[in-house]
Amino acid sequence: MSAVFVVNSGSSSIKYQVVDLDTESALAGGLIERIGVDGGEAANHEEGMRLVLSRLEEDGLRLAELGLVAVGHRVVQGGARFSGPTLVTDAVEADIDDLAALAPLHNPANLTGIRAARAALPDVPHVAVFDTAFHATLPPAAYTYAIDSDLAAAHRVRRYGFHGTSHKFVSERAAAVLGRPLTEVNSIVLHLGNGASATAVRGGESVETSMGMTPLEGLVMGTRSGDIDPAALFHLHRKAGLGFEELDAMLNRRAGLLGLSGRSDMRDLVAARDAGDERATLAFDVYVHRIRHYVGAYAAQLGRVDAIVFTAGVGENSAPVREAVLAGLETLGIVLDREANAARRRDERVISTPSSRVTALVIPTNEELEIARQSATAVR
Repeated sequence: MSAVFVVNSGSSSIKYQVVDLDTESALAGGLIERIGVDGGEAANHEEGMRLVLSRLEEDGLRLAELGLVAVGHRVVQGGARFSGPTLVTDAVEADIDDLAALAPLHNPANLTGIRAARAALPDVPHVAVFDTAFHATLPPAAYTYAIDSDLAAAHRVRRYGFHGTSHKFVSERAAAVLGRPLTEVNSIVLHLGNGASATAVRGGESVETSMGMTPLEGLVMGTRSGDIDPAALFHLHRKAGLGFEELDAMLNRRAGLLGLSGRSDMRDLVAARDAGDERATLAFDVYVHRIRHYVGAYAAQLGRVDAIVFTAGVGENSAPVREAVLAGLETLGIVLDREANAARRRDERVISTPSSRVTALVIPTNEELEIARQSATAVR
Protein backbone atom coordinates (compact mmCIF):
# COMPACT_ATOMS: atom_id res chain seq x y z
CA MET A 1 0.00 0.00 0.00
CA SER A 2 1.05 3.60 -0.61
CA ALA A 3 -0.77 6.56 0.87
CA VAL A 4 -0.76 10.34 1.21
CA PHE A 5 -1.67 12.16 4.39
CA VAL A 6 -3.65 15.26 3.32
CA VAL A 7 -3.72 18.24 5.67
CA ASN A 8 -5.90 21.34 5.36
CA SER A 9 -5.00 23.65 8.19
CA GLY A 10 -7.17 26.61 9.17
CA SER A 11 -6.54 29.29 11.76
CA SER A 12 -8.22 27.20 14.47
CA SER A 13 -8.67 23.81 12.83
CA ILE A 14 -6.95 20.90 11.11
CA LYS A 15 -8.96 18.93 8.56
CA TYR A 16 -7.22 15.73 7.52
CA GLN A 17 -7.60 12.64 5.37
CA VAL A 18 -5.46 9.61 4.58
CA VAL A 19 -5.80 8.63 0.92
CA ASP A 20 -4.89 5.18 -0.41
CA LEU A 21 -3.19 5.90 -3.76
CA ASP A 22 -3.83 2.40 -5.10
CA THR A 23 -7.62 2.55 -4.72
CA GLU A 24 -7.91 6.37 -4.49
CA SER A 25 -10.17 5.91 -1.49
CA ALA A 26 -10.12 7.57 1.91
CA LEU A 27 -8.80 5.30 4.65
CA ALA A 28 -9.62 7.77 7.40
CA GLY A 29 -10.32 11.43 7.95
CA GLY A 30 -11.51 13.92 10.46
CA LEU A 31 -11.41 17.43 11.86
CA ILE A 32 -9.80 18.99 14.91
CA GLU A 33 -11.62 22.21 15.80
CA ARG A 34 -11.31 25.19 18.14
CA ILE A 35 -7.52 24.97 18.30
CA GLY A 36 -6.18 27.63 20.66
CA VAL A 37 -9.67 28.46 21.90
CA ASP A 38 -10.74 28.02 25.53
CA GLY A 39 -12.41 24.63 25.81
CA GLY A 40 -10.99 23.53 22.47
CA GLU A 41 -9.39 20.23 21.63
CA ALA A 42 -5.80 21.51 21.42
CA ALA A 43 -3.83 24.50 22.66
CA ASN A 44 -1.96 24.97 19.39
CA HIS A 45 -1.45 23.32 16.00
CA GLU A 46 1.51 21.24 17.19
CA GLU A 47 -0.68 19.71 19.86
CA GLY A 48 -3.48 19.42 17.31
CA MET A 49 -1.25 17.46 14.93
CA ARG A 50 -0.24 15.05 17.71
CA LEU A 51 -3.95 14.59 18.42
CA VAL A 52 -4.59 13.81 14.73
CA LEU A 53 -1.89 11.13 14.73
CA SER A 54 -3.26 9.70 17.98
CA ARG A 55 -6.75 9.48 16.52
CA LEU A 56 -5.45 7.74 13.43
CA GLU A 57 -3.74 5.16 15.61
CA GLU A 58 -6.98 4.68 17.55
CA ASP A 59 -8.60 3.95 14.18
CA GLY A 60 -5.93 1.33 13.56
CA LEU A 61 -3.86 3.43 11.16
CA ARG A 62 -0.17 3.89 11.87
CA LEU A 63 1.16 6.18 9.13
CA ALA A 64 4.62 4.59 9.36
CA GLU A 65 3.11 1.24 8.30
CA LEU A 66 1.05 2.59 5.37
CA GLY A 67 3.88 3.25 2.94
CA LEU A 68 3.36 6.99 3.36
CA VAL A 69 4.54 8.68 0.17
CA ALA A 70 3.97 12.27 1.22
CA VAL A 71 2.10 14.70 3.39
CA GLY A 72 0.08 16.97 1.10
CA HIS A 73 -0.83 20.44 2.33
CA ARG A 74 -3.46 22.76 0.94
CA VAL A 75 -2.11 26.31 0.60
CA VAL A 76 -4.46 29.00 -0.62
CA GLN A 77 -2.14 31.58 -2.19
CA GLY A 78 0.87 30.65 -4.31
CA GLY A 79 1.09 33.97 -6.13
CA ALA A 80 2.97 33.99 -9.42
CA ARG A 81 5.79 31.91 -7.89
CA PHE A 82 4.14 28.49 -7.69
CA SER A 83 2.47 26.95 -10.72
CA GLY A 84 2.33 23.37 -9.47
CA PRO A 85 2.75 21.14 -6.40
CA THR A 86 6.01 21.96 -4.63
CA LEU A 87 8.18 20.06 -2.18
CA VAL A 88 8.28 22.02 1.06
CA THR A 89 11.66 23.31 2.17
CA ASP A 90 12.58 26.09 4.56
CA ALA A 91 12.83 28.40 1.54
CA VAL A 92 9.33 27.41 0.37
CA GLU A 93 8.01 28.06 3.87
CA ALA A 94 9.54 31.53 3.68
CA ASP A 95 7.86 32.13 0.31
CA ILE A 96 4.47 31.04 1.66
CA ASP A 97 4.98 33.39 4.58
CA ASP A 98 5.85 36.26 2.23
CA LEU A 99 2.72 35.60 0.19
CA ALA A 100 0.61 35.95 3.34
CA ALA A 101 0.25 39.63 2.45
CA LEU A 102 -2.02 38.48 -0.41
CA ALA A 103 -4.00 36.00 1.75
CA PRO A 104 -3.73 37.15 5.37
CA LEU A 105 -6.63 34.97 6.54
CA HIS A 106 -5.36 31.78 4.91
CA ASN A 107 -1.62 31.48 4.26
CA PRO A 108 -0.52 32.00 7.89
CA ALA A 109 -2.90 29.23 8.98
CA ASN A 110 -1.75 26.95 6.16
CA LEU A 111 1.87 27.59 7.12
CA THR A 112 1.21 26.85 10.78
CA GLY A 113 -0.17 23.45 9.76
CA ILE A 114 2.84 22.76 7.54
CA ARG A 115 5.27 23.51 10.34
CA ALA A 116 3.35 21.37 12.83
CA ALA A 117 3.21 18.44 10.40
CA ARG A 118 6.89 18.72 9.47
CA ALA A 119 7.77 18.64 13.16
CA ALA A 120 5.57 15.58 13.75
CA LEU A 121 6.61 13.74 10.57
CA PRO A 122 10.15 14.93 9.74
CA ASP A 123 11.14 11.88 7.68
CA VAL A 124 8.32 12.14 5.11
CA PRO A 125 8.33 14.53 2.12
CA HIS A 126 5.88 17.40 2.53
CA VAL A 127 4.23 18.96 -0.52
CA ALA A 128 2.39 22.26 -0.85
CA VAL A 129 -0.54 22.20 -3.27
CA PHE A 130 -1.72 25.72 -4.09
CA ASP A 131 -5.31 26.77 -4.80
CA THR A 132 -3.95 29.30 -7.27
CA ALA A 133 -1.66 26.96 -9.23
CA PHE A 134 -4.26 25.68 -11.72
CA HIS A 135 -4.84 29.27 -12.83
CA ALA A 136 -1.17 29.86 -13.66
CA THR A 137 -2.17 29.29 -17.31
CA LEU A 138 -4.35 32.42 -17.40
CA PRO A 139 -3.22 34.67 -20.25
CA PRO A 140 -2.06 38.21 -19.39
CA ALA A 141 -5.27 39.66 -20.82
CA ALA A 142 -7.24 37.66 -18.24
CA TYR A 143 -5.09 38.24 -15.16
CA THR A 144 -4.17 41.90 -15.65
CA TYR A 145 -6.15 44.67 -13.96
CA ALA A 146 -6.35 48.01 -15.78
CA ILE A 147 -4.53 50.10 -13.20
CA ASP A 148 -1.08 51.71 -13.21
CA SER A 149 1.17 48.85 -14.29
CA ASP A 150 4.17 49.85 -12.15
CA LEU A 151 2.01 50.15 -9.05
CA ALA A 152 0.37 46.77 -9.77
CA ALA A 153 3.73 45.06 -10.28
CA ALA A 154 5.23 46.57 -7.13
CA HIS A 155 2.38 45.28 -4.98
CA ARG A 156 1.55 42.07 -6.90
CA VAL A 157 -1.93 43.24 -7.83
CA ARG A 158 -3.39 40.87 -10.44
CA ARG A 159 -5.93 38.09 -10.78
CA TYR A 160 -4.80 34.81 -9.22
CA GLY A 161 -7.99 32.75 -9.00
CA PHE A 162 -8.80 30.13 -6.36
CA HIS A 163 -10.51 26.73 -5.93
CA GLY A 164 -7.89 25.48 -8.38
CA THR A 165 -7.67 21.92 -7.07
CA SER A 166 -11.44 21.57 -7.42
CA HIS A 167 -11.59 23.07 -10.91
CA LYS A 168 -8.73 20.83 -12.04
CA PHE A 169 -10.26 17.66 -10.62
CA VAL A 170 -13.75 18.38 -11.93
CA SER A 171 -12.70 19.44 -15.43
CA GLU A 172 -10.67 16.24 -15.80
CA ARG A 173 -13.59 14.13 -14.59
CA ALA A 174 -15.88 15.92 -17.06
CA ALA A 175 -13.65 14.89 -19.96
CA ALA A 176 -13.65 11.31 -18.66
CA VAL A 177 -17.45 11.25 -18.41
CA LEU A 178 -17.68 12.55 -21.96
CA GLY A 179 -15.22 9.85 -23.07
CA ARG A 180 -12.96 12.38 -24.78
CA PRO A 181 -9.31 13.39 -24.36
CA LEU A 182 -8.92 16.26 -21.90
CA THR A 183 -7.06 18.32 -24.49
CA GLU A 184 -10.13 18.28 -26.73
CA VAL A 185 -12.72 19.40 -24.16
CA ASN A 186 -13.80 22.95 -23.34
CA SER A 187 -15.76 23.27 -20.12
CA ILE A 188 -17.26 25.85 -17.80
CA VAL A 189 -16.91 24.66 -14.21
CA LEU A 190 -19.17 26.17 -11.56
CA HIS A 191 -17.82 25.52 -8.06
CA LEU A 192 -20.81 26.60 -5.99
CA GLY A 193 -20.35 26.27 -2.26
CA ASN A 194 -20.32 28.84 0.53
CA GLY A 195 -17.46 30.22 -1.52
CA ALA A 196 -18.18 30.14 -5.24
CA SER A 197 -16.23 30.55 -8.45
CA ALA A 198 -16.53 29.90 -12.17
CA THR A 199 -13.69 28.85 -14.46
CA ALA A 200 -13.40 28.52 -18.22
CA VAL A 201 -11.21 25.50 -19.00
CA ARG A 202 -9.85 25.02 -22.51
CA GLY A 203 -8.22 21.65 -23.14
CA GLY A 204 -7.45 21.13 -19.45
CA GLU A 205 -6.07 24.64 -18.86
CA SER A 206 -7.69 27.50 -16.99
CA VAL A 207 -8.09 30.49 -19.32
CA GLU A 208 -10.47 32.64 -17.26
CA THR A 209 -11.78 32.52 -13.70
CA SER A 210 -14.09 34.66 -11.60
CA MET A 211 -12.15 35.06 -8.34
CA GLY A 212 -9.42 37.67 -8.55
CA MET A 213 -6.55 38.91 -6.43
CA THR A 214 -8.56 37.56 -3.49
CA PRO A 215 -11.51 35.14 -3.21
CA LEU A 216 -13.89 38.13 -2.91
CA GLU A 217 -14.33 38.91 -6.60
CA GLY A 218 -16.82 37.21 -8.91
CA LEU A 219 -19.95 35.28 -8.03
CA VAL A 220 -22.34 36.03 -5.18
CA MET A 221 -21.43 33.74 -2.26
CA GLY A 222 -22.76 32.77 1.14
CA THR A 223 -21.31 35.79 2.93
CA ARG A 224 -19.18 37.48 0.22
CA SER A 225 -20.48 40.11 -2.17
CA GLY A 226 -18.65 39.09 -5.32
CA ASP A 227 -18.41 41.81 -7.97
CA ILE A 228 -19.17 45.35 -6.82
CA ASP A 229 -18.32 48.80 -8.16
CA PRO A 230 -15.24 49.93 -6.15
CA ALA A 231 -16.68 53.44 -6.05
CA ALA A 232 -19.54 52.09 -3.91
CA LEU A 233 -16.96 51.53 -1.17
CA PHE A 234 -15.64 55.08 -1.49
CA HIS A 235 -19.25 56.26 -1.17
CA LEU A 236 -19.86 54.16 1.96
CA HIS A 237 -16.61 55.43 3.45
CA ARG A 238 -17.55 59.08 2.86
CA LYS A 239 -21.28 58.94 3.57
CA ALA A 240 -21.73 56.08 6.07
CA GLY A 241 -18.42 56.62 7.83
CA LEU A 242 -17.28 53.02 7.32
CA GLY A 243 -13.54 52.49 7.69
CA PHE A 244 -11.50 50.10 5.59
CA GLU A 245 -11.58 47.33 8.21
CA GLU A 246 -15.36 47.66 8.48
CA LEU A 247 -15.76 47.56 4.70
CA ASP A 248 -13.52 44.50 4.50
CA ALA A 249 -15.56 42.69 7.16
CA MET A 250 -18.85 43.72 5.54
CA LEU A 251 -17.89 42.50 2.06
CA ASN A 252 -16.40 39.21 3.24
CA ARG A 253 -18.58 38.22 6.18
CA ARG A 254 -21.86 40.14 6.06
CA ALA A 255 -22.61 40.39 2.34
CA GLY A 256 -23.67 37.87 -0.31
CA LEU A 257 -26.76 35.80 0.42
CA LEU A 258 -26.49 36.66 4.11
CA GLY A 259 -26.49 40.38 3.46
CA LEU A 260 -29.38 40.17 0.99
CA SER A 261 -31.64 37.81 2.90
CA GLY A 262 -30.29 37.14 6.38
CA ARG A 263 -29.50 33.56 5.32
CA SER A 264 -26.21 32.17 4.00
CA ASP A 265 -27.29 28.53 3.50
CA MET A 266 -28.88 27.85 0.12
CA ARG A 267 -31.25 25.25 1.56
CA ASP A 268 -32.70 27.80 3.97
CA LEU A 269 -32.84 30.40 1.23
CA VAL A 270 -34.76 28.18 -1.21
CA ALA A 271 -37.21 27.16 1.53
CA ALA A 272 -37.84 30.82 2.38
CA ARG A 273 -38.21 31.72 -1.29
CA ASP A 274 -40.71 28.93 -1.80
CA ALA A 275 -42.66 30.25 1.22
CA GLY A 276 -42.94 33.65 -0.44
CA ASP A 277 -40.17 35.58 1.35
CA GLU A 278 -39.38 38.57 -0.90
CA ARG A 279 -35.83 39.09 0.38
CA ALA A 280 -35.03 35.43 -0.18
CA THR A 281 -36.52 35.57 -3.68
CA LEU A 282 -34.39 38.58 -4.60
CA ALA A 283 -31.26 36.99 -3.14
CA PHE A 284 -31.84 33.80 -5.14
CA ASP A 285 -32.43 35.79 -8.31
CA VAL A 286 -29.29 37.90 -7.83
CA TYR A 287 -27.25 34.76 -7.15
CA VAL A 288 -28.47 33.03 -10.31
CA HIS A 289 -28.24 36.19 -12.44
CA ARG A 290 -24.54 36.56 -11.61
CA ILE A 291 -23.79 32.92 -12.47
CA ARG A 292 -25.59 33.22 -15.82
CA HIS A 293 -23.62 36.40 -16.52
CA TYR A 294 -20.37 34.45 -16.17
CA VAL A 295 -21.64 31.45 -18.13
CA GLY A 296 -22.41 33.71 -21.09
CA ALA A 297 -19.09 35.52 -20.83
CA TYR A 298 -17.11 32.29 -20.64
CA ALA A 299 -19.00 30.78 -23.56
CA ALA A 300 -17.85 33.79 -25.57
CA GLN A 301 -14.25 33.39 -24.36
CA LEU A 302 -14.12 29.67 -25.16
CA GLY A 303 -15.91 29.91 -28.50
CA ARG A 304 -17.04 26.30 -28.19
CA VAL A 305 -18.39 24.77 -24.99
CA ASP A 306 -18.58 21.00 -24.60
CA ALA A 307 -19.67 20.82 -20.97
CA ILE A 308 -21.02 22.95 -18.16
CA VAL A 309 -20.29 21.36 -14.81
CA PHE A 310 -21.82 21.93 -11.37
CA THR A 311 -19.84 20.98 -8.28
CA ALA A 312 -19.39 21.69 -4.52
CA GLY A 313 -22.17 21.84 -1.92
CA VAL A 314 -24.72 23.97 -3.76
CA GLY A 315 -23.74 22.83 -7.24
CA GLU A 316 -23.99 19.16 -6.35
CA ASN A 317 -27.13 19.30 -4.22
CA SER A 318 -29.39 22.19 -5.27
CA ALA A 319 -31.60 21.19 -8.20
CA PRO A 320 -33.44 24.58 -8.05
CA VAL A 321 -30.17 26.48 -8.54
CA ARG A 322 -29.07 24.28 -11.45
CA GLU A 323 -32.47 24.60 -13.14
CA ALA A 324 -32.56 28.38 -12.72
CA VAL A 325 -29.01 28.78 -14.05
CA LEU A 326 -29.68 26.71 -17.19
CA ALA A 327 -33.24 27.88 -17.89
CA GLY A 328 -33.56 29.47 -21.33
CA LEU A 329 -29.99 28.72 -22.43
CA GLU A 330 -31.06 26.61 -25.40
CA THR A 331 -29.50 29.23 -27.69
CA LEU A 332 -26.15 28.29 -26.14
CA GLY A 333 -26.86 24.64 -26.88
CA ILE A 334 -27.86 23.69 -23.32
CA VAL A 335 -31.12 21.76 -22.89
CA LEU A 336 -31.85 20.68 -19.32
CA ASP A 337 -33.39 17.28 -18.55
CA ARG A 338 -35.59 18.41 -15.66
CA GLU A 339 -36.27 14.89 -14.42
CA ALA A 340 -32.58 13.99 -14.35
CA ASN A 341 -31.79 17.28 -12.64
CA ALA A 342 -34.40 16.73 -9.93
CA ALA A 343 -33.26 13.18 -9.10
CA ARG A 344 -31.74 12.94 -5.61
CA ARG A 345 -28.37 11.35 -6.32
CA ARG A 346 -24.81 11.96 -5.21
CA ASP A 347 -22.88 10.39 -8.07
CA GLU A 348 -21.54 11.83 -11.32
CA ARG A 349 -24.41 12.35 -13.71
CA VAL A 350 -25.62 14.02 -16.89
CA ILE A 351 -28.54 16.41 -16.42
CA SER A 352 -28.97 17.55 -20.02
CA THR A 353 -31.05 15.91 -22.75
CA PRO A 354 -29.45 13.73 -25.45
CA SER A 355 -30.21 16.50 -27.98
CA SER A 356 -28.26 19.12 -26.01
CA ARG A 357 -25.14 20.30 -27.87
CA VAL A 358 -23.54 21.15 -24.52
CA THR A 359 -23.54 18.41 -21.88
CA ALA A 360 -24.62 19.60 -18.44
CA LEU A 361 -23.02 17.57 -15.66
CA VAL A 362 -23.04 17.25 -11.90
CA ILE A 363 -19.66 16.01 -10.67
CA PRO A 364 -18.83 15.78 -6.94
CA THR A 365 -15.51 17.43 -6.25
CA ASN A 366 -12.76 15.67 -4.34
CA GLU A 367 -10.07 18.15 -3.40
CA GLU A 368 -8.39 15.76 -0.96
CA LEU A 369 -7.88 13.18 -3.69
CA GLU A 370 -6.56 15.85 -6.04
CA ILE A 371 -4.08 17.04 -3.39
CA ALA A 372 -3.00 13.43 -2.80
CA ARG A 373 -2.46 12.87 -6.53
CA GLN A 374 -0.46 16.05 -6.97
CA SER A 375 1.61 15.35 -3.86
CA ALA A 376 2.52 11.89 -5.10
CA THR A 377 3.44 13.32 -8.51
CA ALA A 378 5.68 15.97 -6.94
CA VAL A 379 7.52 13.35 -4.87
CA ARG A 380 7.94 10.87 -7.71
